[in-house]
Amino acid sequence: MTPQDMESRIVRYGDLQPCKTAFIDAHTPGSDRKENFTIIGGGVSESPDQHVHISIPHGFNIGAAGQPPRVTNSLHDHHTAEAFFVLSGKWRFFWGRWGDAGEVTLEEGDIFNIPTGIFRGFENIGTDYGMIMAILGGDDAGGGVMWAPQVIENAAEHGLILGENGKLYDTKRQQKLPEGVNPMPLMSTEELAKRPEPTTAEVLPNHVARYWDLVALADRKPVQVIGERGVLRDKPGFEVDFITRGSATEARNSASFPTVLMPMRGHWRVTWDGGAATLAPGDTMSVPENLAHSVVPSMTGEASLYRVVATGDPAGKTWQG
Repeated sequence: MTPQDMESRIVRYGDLQPCKTAFIDAHTPGSDRKENFTIIGGGVSESPDQHVHISIPHGFNIGAAGQPPRVTNSLHDHHTAEAFFVLSGKWRFFWGRWGDAGEVTLEEGDIFNIPTGIFRGFENIGTDYGMIMAILGGDDAGGGVMWAPQVIENAAEHGLILGENGKLYDTKRQQKLPEGVNPMPLMSTEELAKRPEPTTAEVLPNHVARYWDLVALADRKPVQVIGERGVLRDKPGFEVDFITRGSATEARNSASFPTVLMPMRGHWRVTWDGGAATLAPGDTMSVPENLAHSVVPSMTGEASLYRVVATGDPAGKTWQG
């Protein structure tokens, strides 16, 4: 593979194309300035305006959310796993039917493997524009988003209607539901009652890993963050590893699925037969399956990187085994 071929599988942070109309709360005050990025896979955007950078199936999706300070992403859920790590800024994550079952503040490098089956939202509580990177299980990312009923009701008051086909219609643009398409139904009281409301004490030990703890654990070899033997034990259809300068090696490795490399700190040199590329924080690189490659820091200083690979397991609910 030539460097030019590989460059088509690299999405540079500065080349990311945002969508400001991706979801049903795009007009709702407090949520109307958020930006959605679909980096690998189609994601769960409800808007035809969403740009997909890499459409090659990986067994999971990679996306990102960028938000100015005090902008909130409304309460929602997915059918498959959703994990975030903070690339920049300071973020408050909250969950539950009304968003008050529990919450946690995450800072740069921290990662949150959110339990499936609970509504979750997040807010940039920092002082600058912030970015969180997302991993969604399954090639179809679970088939869409499930919104808390109040989110759908609030959106309708501001001109946005979600069809049962998963597409948005903006009445401010004189858009109407097509004939034969009904509005997305609200979850029933019975369905909502089945949803767990885990406390912060129940969620944090099993679903949150802190950056500096991972740096310490990855001092000699890469640490598995999400996986069957991970710091956060789960089998969501993918594994997430964390690599630092101390655990990086010139030895080349490959996987039977595409490998996604996402630098957190520092610049990283990826080398394979036929070429090399350098990645910066915020860049996303998809290394083809069965292509042997090495990943090492290319400069001095702090260096850390998240690596995501599919496992072939079903992309279902959070593993409880």
